[in-house]
Amino acid sequence: MTDHVRIGVLGAAMITPPAVVRPARSSTVAEVVAIAARSAARAQAFADKHGIARVHGSYEDLLADPAVDAVYNPLPNGLHGKWTLAALEAGKHVLCEKPFTANAAEAAAVADAARGSGLVVMEAFHYRYHPLAMRVAEIIQSGVLGPLRHVEASVCFPLPMLSNIRYDYSLAGGAMMDAGCYSVHMARLLGDEEPEVRSARALLRGPSIDRAMRASLRFPSGHTGSVHASLWSSAVLKLSMKAIGENGTLRVLNPLGPQAFHRLSLKLKNHSTSETFGKRPTYAYQLDAFTDAVLHGKPFPTTADDAVKNMTVIDSIYRAAGLPLRQPTV
Repeated sequence: MTDHVRIGVLGAAMITPPAVVRPARSSTVAEVVAIAARSAARAQAFADKHGIARVHGSYEDLLADPAVDAVYNPLPNGLHGKWTLAALEAGKHVLCEKPFTANAAEAAAVADAARGSGLVVMEAFHYRYHPLAMRVAEIIQSGVLGPLRHVEASVCFPLPMLSNIRYDYSLAGGAMMDAGCYSVHMARLLGDEEPEVRSARALLRGPSIDRAMRASLRFPSGHTGSVHASLWSSAVLKLSMKAIGENGTLRVLNPLGPQAFHRLSLKLKNHSTSETFGKRPTYAYQLDAFTDAVLHGKPFPTTADDAVKNMTVIDSIYRAAGLPLRQPTV
């Protein structure tokens, strides 16, 4: 066992610098050592810009590199499952961008492989590792709100570039896949149970692609929920969570990127409080959790099994909206 985690990156995605490159620079136990991309020139340019030592000519070559302990997988949604499985077969730990796979069936196959491998496979819900989200989980688990009545989660931001891969069905795109996987995950965190989908309504970019989605949920204990996701709609920017219980209400503004700005407010029958947290990025906390899991076996919340549960809700929302499930990219 090494005393640090050497990370190889699949693809030269825009998310890679904030997600792993910059956090690794301030980490004593993580280092980004290699990159591979479809274009060798693009991979080399990315490596030169970000100080990555080695460039591989293919994803397969990177996975075969004995100096790589773990793989960061920020490929398009439809390729997440394929290359996470390939990384596991090569004996690499995986930090896989959300959504975990194209659909729940593929997620279950990856989770089975992860379980059998003994390797760490983490879905990159970076928000979940920030002290803000940790505090939300603590409040929900404490029962201070009393029996829950209703939870809400909204992740809406503008993506007017309609040629973007997030609108491409062949790459498992759609608002519910991109923004919505967060809102579903947040609703599950607040609801503290696995919900069933009661109804869903999509705004469409094309016959199979949602540019926005709303869905209604019901949890086994009886409380209801709603999720809202948008890449292009009248809801230009909305990043929030809310949980309503018999004894009070929890509200969170910007759980997604609290390092920029945020607010947590808890209003109970007898008193109200508000809390704020530091400006350390969510991605830095996520990398800490990933390396702790790899090096020390420390448990973490966004496991492959949790990803199956999240994708199951997403699939159910697409079904309820009358849209086809996303499929792995061939």
